[in-house]
Amino acid sequence: MAASFSFSFFCWFSFLSILISSLFLQTSASTMGNCSTRASYVYCLDSGLPSTWYNNNSVIKNGWQMRVFLLLQNADNTNHDIYCGFYCNGTCNSYVFSVVAVQGDNHIVAWSANGERPVKANATVQLKREGLVLRDSDGTEIWASNTSGNAIVGMNLNQAGNLVLFSNESDTVWQSPSEKISLTPPPPLTNLAPKGENVPKSPDAPGRRSKTRLVAVIAGSTAGGVLIIGIVIVLYLVKLGRKEEEEEEEEEEDYFKKVRGMTVRFSYEDLRVATEDFKERIGGGGFGTVFKGVLPDGSKIAVKRLDRMGQGMREFLAEVETIGSLHHFNLVRLIGFCAEKSCWLLVYEYMSNGSLDKWIFFRDEVPCLDWQTRKKIILDVAKGLTYLHEDCRQRIAHLDIKPQNILLDESFNAKVSDFGLAQLIDRDESLVQATMRGTPGYIAPEWRKSKINVKVDIYSFGIVLLEVVSARRNLDRSRSESSCHLLRMLQEKAKEDRLLDIVENLDENHREEMIRLIKIGVWCLQDDPIKRPSMSTVVKVLEGVMEVDENIKYKFAQAMPSVSIVNDRVSSAPSAYCVPGCTFTDVS
Repeated sequence: MAASFSFSFFCWFSFLSILISSLFLQTSASTMGNCSTRASYVYCLDSGLPSTWYNNNSVIKNGWQMRVFLLLQNADNTNHDIYCGFYCNGTCNSYVFSVVAVQGDNHIVAWSANGERPVKANATVQLKREGLVLRDSDGTEIWASNTSGNAIVGMNLNQAGNLVLFSNESDTVWQSPSEKISLTPPPPLTNLAPKGENVPKSPDAPGRRSKTRLVAVIAGSTAGGVLIIGIVIVLYLVKLGRKEEEEEEEEEEDYFKKVRGMTVRFSYEDLRVATEDFKERIGGGGFGTVFKGVLPDGSKIAVKRLDRMGQGMREFLAEVETIGSLHHFNLVRLIGFCAEKSCWLLVYEYMSNGSLDKWIFFRDEVPCLDWQTRKKIILDVAKGLTYLHEDCRQRIAHLDIKPQNILLDESFNAKVSDFGLAQLIDRDESLVQATMRGTPGYIAPEWRKSKINVKVDIYSFGIVLLEVVSARRNLDRSRSESSCHLLRMLQEKAKEDRLLDIVENLDENHREEMIRLIKIGVWCLQDDPIKRPSMSTVVKVLEGVMEVDENIKYKFAQAMPSVSIVNDRVSSAPSAYCVPGCTFTDVS
């Protein structure tokens, strides 16, 4: 009888083990290193996203900060998250490249690469085929994974809190050492049964003990079988419920499964509370409205709510995937996003001085921005575009550069925003086929042929530069016929060698600089894209390292038509005056 019970129990146990393995196999495989998985805890070199991460724009926590670029949520079902990035504690004058486990307000450093050689702000971590390299802000190599000779294709965080470099066959090439992570103490043990020596024993006859043992074996076998059947039924129901839940989630995840940037996913309720039920509107565009919000830690945010999902889904994915993995001082930082059924929102850093168009257009009024600040804004935008065009694994064409998409922080640093129309371009591609998009007045002539490259952004930048210098819109129907079109007016004034006639309220103290910047703008507006400078060349010219091409032509193609604009991207209505009663003379 005992042997029968043992065999029965073994069969049930084997069946249960197989079932449990099938239930949780997918979970254990979810953090294996392979590029078929696209998630916040995996980065692959073939993704087309930047492979260098800068130590800037850290997330501020309770007494510590971290610039995160890999994140594994609810690691090993322990209700804690694992961060990888630049970590600092306290005053944050120095940082270490670390893996940190976080649960609520508690955190613990699981591993650090450079504990004895901390780095400064703007240090970098770069992933190459040969491995990881950590450099300080001055370029000094601080640490490396020493994995040369291995064809590394990506890296990921695993459930145990290790940073893993893996090959094309998903083999682990290198991983960071770490101890078992424990953020919460185990619950205290409680004696639920009385000690054996305190239990009274009663005498029993041999025959009675034999019958009692037989009854116990039968009862135990029956109870064990029933218990195992119950466990199997419960596990089956759990798996069935989980499958239904996963199917529902998959329908939602299909819309943003390509999101690879290191951004936070907020719930709709979080953002509704942060914006006080979307109370304060601070801007809007072709696909959404922007609201001001405040997170629980007191940091201000700008929440963009997409209003028309049928036309805006592509823009949502483009913004999250593109800007979520870009990190440059002159690009607006995407903090996170929300994707719940029909609610799609983007969460950006808050830019207190709003968009550039509110500060540069005025008539017969004192300018809001002094000349030095306007020059700095132009240089900031040029640096942001240089990063997009030249410093990423794939070139990124913004395709909608205009003053409304250039935001200013409290110190009037300019940052490029709104990547809803952006397009990735492989470095070996000279031209790509694309559908016309953008805003009338800023669209380059080559869009007529539907074959473009990043030079369309340089054309748009040239228009913005002229608008900043002249304080005129490129098209202002409230003006006379001879001056309503900025490029046509510039073309005529160039024939008379009177370039400064396009400038509103000319400041005589900066005549030469204004002429030089107008020429840079004209260089960017050459009808032939090949004759336009690269954005890195524009930066050098603005910084005085190079000179403007002397062979530029002041003949511009006719303005693009203002109808049939793809994606309903249209320019904002002209505003009256940048800020009523503004009397700033120096904000630098």
